[in-house]
Amino acid sequence: MTPDVFAQSVLFTLGPFPVTGMMVASVFTSLVLCVLGGLLARAVRHAPGGRLAAAGRLTYTFLRDLVRGTAGRPVPVLEVFAGTFFLFIAGAAIIGQLPGVTAPTANFAATAALAVLVFFAAPFAGIRARGFGGYVGHYFRPNPIFFPFHVISEITRTLALALRLFGNMMSGHMVVILLVALVGPLVPVPLMALDLLIGLLQAYIFTILASVYIGAAIREGEED
Repeated sequence: MTPDVFAQSVLFTLGPFPVTGMMVASVFTSLVLCVLGGLLARAVRHAPGGRLAAAGRLTYTFLRDLVRGTAGRPVPVLEVFAGTFFLFIAGAAIIGQLPGVTAPTANFAATAALAVLVFFAAPFAGIRARGFGGYVGHYFRPNPIFFPFHVISEITRTLALALRLFGNMMSGHMVVILLVALVGPLVPVPLMALDLLIGLLQAYIFTILASVYIGAAIREGEED
């Protein structure tokens, strides 16, 4: 029997490391985004009046305003970090519409990895803003007895991030697969469009929540 990793069949192994379909789709999505990002950046520098340059500026402005509006202040590093989440999740939703390809975000291992990045980024941003002691001190306010509750809150919101994205992406993909099996490849086309719309919406929501959590850590760190 072929071994599974987080319910994904192993395609091949690289030494002791199994490579699954989700991993391949994730790498493919990342490579496509890198190529597109390079093309847009090149267009902005060398052909600022072209359509690609306009698309690049529009994408940058959208992500910058989204993160700034949510975080409550300009944070260039956060704009790049949270904006990357949006692009990857949106790209995964688009890639998932290809025949025989499952969106990486329809696997809990992938969504959990994204949520864990947010989990570690929040305290990192807070510590960077005020220092280790200044940031950790907010876990003990207004009373040290609340420390375990603050920690539990951090863990549960991370789990909620992962489960929300995984549940929405997987359910939409499964509905399309079932309808293709039952009624043929043409009838589910409107549902595929709906599935793509849901994926883009989830990218938007995940980016907002990540910006809220990390922005709150930064503001907490800057409190006097």
